[in-house]
Amino acid sequence: MSEATTLDRTGSPLTRLRVSGMDCASCAAKVETAVRRLPGIEQVEVSVATETLTVRHDPATSAGSIAATVRGLGYGAEDPDAVAPEAGAPDMPWWRAPRALLVFACGAALVLAYAVGRVAPATERWAFLAAMAVGLVPVARRALSAARHGTPFSIEMLMTVAAVGATVIGATEEAATVVFLFLVGEVLEGVAAGRARASIRGLTGLVPDTALLERDGATVQVPAASLRAGATVLVRPGDRVPADGTVAEGESAVDEAPVTGESVPKRKASGDTVFAGTVNGDGALRVRVTAAARDNTIARVVRLVEEAQDTKAPTERLIDRFSKVYTPAVVAVAALVAVVPPLLAGGSWGEWVYKGLAILLIGCPCALVISTPAAIAAGLSAGARRGLLIKGGAVLERLAEVTQVAFDKTGTLTGGKPVVTDVVGIGRSERDVLSLAGALEAGSSHPLARAVLTKAAEVGAPVPPAFGATALGGKGVAGKVGGLDLFLGSPREAAARTALTGGQEAQVSELQGEGKTVSVLLADGVVAGLLSMRDEPRPDAKAGVDRLAAEGVGAVMLTGDNARTARAVADALGIEAFAELLPEDKQRIVRGLQAGGAVVAKVGDGINDAPALAAADVGIAMGGGADVALETADAAVLHGRVADVARMIELSRRTLANIRANLAIALGLKAVFLATTVLGITGLWPAILADTGATVLVTANALRLLRMRV
Repeated sequence: MSEATTLDRTGSPLTRLRVSGMDCASCAAKVETAVRRLPGIEQVEVSVATETLTVRHDPATSAGSIAATVRGLGYGAEDPDAVAPEAGAPDMPWWRAPRALLVFACGAALVLAYAVGRVAPATERWAFLAAMAVGLVPVARRALSAARHGTPFSIEMLMTVAAVGATVIGATEEAATVVFLFLVGEVLEGVAAGRARASIRGLTGLVPDTALLERDGATVQVPAASLRAGATVLVRPGDRVPADGTVAEGESAVDEAPVTGESVPKRKASGDTVFAGTVNGDGALRVRVTAAARDNTIARVVRLVEEAQDTKAPTERLIDRFSKVYTPAVVAVAALVAVVPPLLAGGSWGEWVYKGLAILLIGCPCALVISTPAAIAAGLSAGARRGLLIKGGAVLERLAEVTQVAFDKTGTLTGGKPVVTDVVGIGRSERDVLSLAGALEAGSSHPLARAVLTKAAEVGAPVPPAFGATALGGKGVAGKVGGLDLFLGSPREAAARTALTGGQEAQVSELQGEGKTVSVLLADGVVAGLLSMRDEPRPDAKAGVDRLAAEGVGAVMLTGDNARTARAVADALGIEAFAELLPEDKQRIVRGLQAGGAVVAKVGDGINDAPALAAADVGIAMGGGADVALETADAAVLHGRVADVARMIELSRRTLANIRANLAIALGLKAVFLATTVLGITGLWPAILADTGATVLVTANALRLLRMRV
């Protein structure tokens, strides 16, 4: 059994090969058709994005026969583990690739033929025949192999027929030039396809090659790829973080721009999450690894985007079906143009056969076939580089149609943890209230306690030691600080310990009316202050909702939280809120929006919102690179920005506009040159330029998406 062959879960042989030289969907279709015709083949998957072929087959079918079939089509086929480049390593320079070398040889032969023709005009025809053969023989071999394996109407076959036909009618010099231009076009297509692949593969180059691993009390340099979850690494100032992890010790500003696009470094301290590929700033960090190299955020994004590129969009499937009818139709039209005028109207055979051959070249479907997948691949890659993970062309197209976004509240529109919003001193300064409350809460991991301590640190309030601090389940916390008997707890429990004045009760009611949780601080049985907390909207939530509105997309909030809190957050964002919902209630509301004609995107954490995410037209998981954000729903906003939902929809709409432009370029150029050919204005070499030019233009237009700012 070949090194490239393993056994799948059912025990069937599974052969995986790296196929080099595939530039577009038509190449993949050619490979798939040929392999499917082999005996004993059960399943075939071809990926242009990853340049891989995966085949499930009978034990009697060898990996060698599969590889030989692929090589017969003119592509490379090798064991991927033996030849795949290391992460981030550059591919072979384009000018060293076999197709580029063939172009150089054909070009040199063409120049030599021109020179020979000048010196010895009698031998000119034979010189150009030889020059044409240099390029045409490999093309014809691929054409015959494709025809033998089920693809008779390949571009190579059309090219071969046109070149041979041109030679027969005496246009040998032009035939040789057309073959050369065709080969140049193939190289240009390969370069463009390589750039599209490299755009997403380049992410893997962000991860450093080595890491400083702490082992047996010492720090040793090891390959970053060897790191395992649980290991601890030292990240020095200026170093790239070698793996996903959490900060075990140290504090530093970390530049996440390479991964998230954020220009402002984030301060990281103990317990904070860091991502592989980000750059440490001014302090050393000890980081505990949480994911091995193949499972870090960047690796999973690359893997999922590559898989997504292989999921065909509806438009792409439509174009594929159209091209299967289109190519034979073009051949039929070319034959009619070549034969009918001479037979029925007494036209010149040479003139009309020449025009028919030109139509063959103009009608090549390459530009048409590549117009959609090139734009889809570029759109998916552009999104991934900005933390917008879209799982496939179908999802990308559907996003453009979204008219309503249903947001979860906690952790989606809000930060997911309470913050202190108000400090009211009663007989004491706000600073004193925070100091005393912080003293009681010191050492607690409760979210409300952390909120108090964070606020105290923000305003520089000292936190003195507390003695005998005790948590009173469901009521609050009590203890002694500087001789004072303190209690911090709910208004109801505080009222049970001392009488609140009417003014104090009014303040509590007002804060609670704003959806805030209120705690009352008592010092020696007297009210000393009030603290209110709430899970506040994310800093960009309002701007994100407004950006959706600018795109003509509405927004609502679905939450299981109480109505008062939900209403307060929704009012701040200017959207409608549905509160106190169970998971099935969220699903019901999504269904109701759809019944009203809306195309709904549901944004949530991917777990509690699972029914609604599944019911929505597009489910979008919100998270900072966690597993749930990457592996649930149809799309994921990796960096937790509300505005990224609008950016995702904008990217989708730009991609569809790009596809429409590509189709217009491909069909428009063909229509123009078809007309000029029939009228006798243009000939063979403009025809091949029309085909190659259209292919390069649509690919270049698609690659513009990679440079778009979203």
